[in-house]
Amino acid sequence: MTRTTPPRPVDVAGALPQLAPLARPAVRLHPRPGRPSRGDSSVGGPLLWPAGEPWPYCDGPHEPEGHSVPASPEDVRWERRIRAGALSRPHGDPYRPAFTPEELETLERIRAGRPWPEGPVAMVPVAQLYVRDVPLLRPPGHADVLQVLWCPFGRGDLPEPVLYWRSAAEITSVLADPPEPAAVRQEGFLPEPCLLHPEQVTEYPNPLELSADLYEQVGRWSARQAGQAIPDSLDALDEAAGPEGLYRSALSVAPGWKAGGWSHWGLFDPVPQACPACDSVVVPLLTIDSTEWDDNTRSWIPYEDQDRTEPSASCLDPQDPAMIQIGDLETLQLYACPVDPGHPHTAQLQ
Repeated sequence: MTRTTPPRPVDVAGALPQLAPLARPAVRLHPRPGRPSRGDSSVGGPLLWPAGEPWPYCDGPHEPEGHSVPASPEDVRWERRIRAGALSRPHGDPYRPAFTPEELETLERIRAGRPWPEGPVAMVPVAQLYVRDVPLLRPPGHADVLQVLWCPFGRGDLPEPVLYWRSAAEITSVLADPPEPAAVRQEGFLPEPCLLHPEQVTEYPNPLELSADLYEQVGRWSARQAGQAIPDSLDALDEAAGPEGLYRSALSVAPGWKAGGWSHWGLFDPVPQACPACDSVVVPLLTIDSTEWDDNTRSWIPYEDQDRTEPSASCLDPQDPAMIQIGDLETLQLYACPVDPGHPHTAQLQ
């Protein structure tokens, strides 16, 4: 099934022509639960991994942090199946599923956790993107597949991703049974297998990336659109219509998983990041988001999902179909060098 983002409520570049040169294409990936194969672009699906290449491991250390309780990948998937089964029962409350006594016993066992691992931990597949599905990717050389994995323990609330570019035609023998970690630090670091429904959209910079003059123009315009009183000062504008106005929520940066486009920002102020190899300013490559939309970004909900915004047996959380949680519902953005895509990537929590 395709996914179609509704047209933006206003042609912001028409209203504010200074924004037009700042437009960038982005591809919303729209992950939705499914059964991807190695030949599919996916989130959390199997990877086209060469049989003769070692699977990546994280050396750690993997030590207890906060209230995290490790669980095995099998138990995480089992808990999700239990929750889906409860939602499929007649008259089930999506926010308070009715579990059977047996299910409650199993959930109690799962939530008791597993021991913290000793030694290296196998990384888990996060995403696989074929250039045929996401043409704006700029692979190095003859590569046509981007693969992303991360350590399921990470550092604090931030998973540590690793990236691989591959040429699918050069992989003649595929690793049939990749290793899995004995445990993951939290459920939100183990993606639910999802097929992708790529859709190209146009983005404009987060308000925090605008020049002071353009920021003020956008904020005043956004206030007028909302019928608000226009603040006298830039500081007052920042607290009123600026960052949280129509422009930010509906006209600038799309929520959810995406390739390309602009950065979200908000948790931190924008800081240009340099390529570790050549000092060029890096550009967004892949955005891994904890939510596909929230209360401020509902205008971005695709037409096909607008009657599916409640939990169900087929999708436990329509706002987070991949079941990923980064930090406090934050975003992990990966960046690439615009001069040489083969240079090391960088990452930023936003």
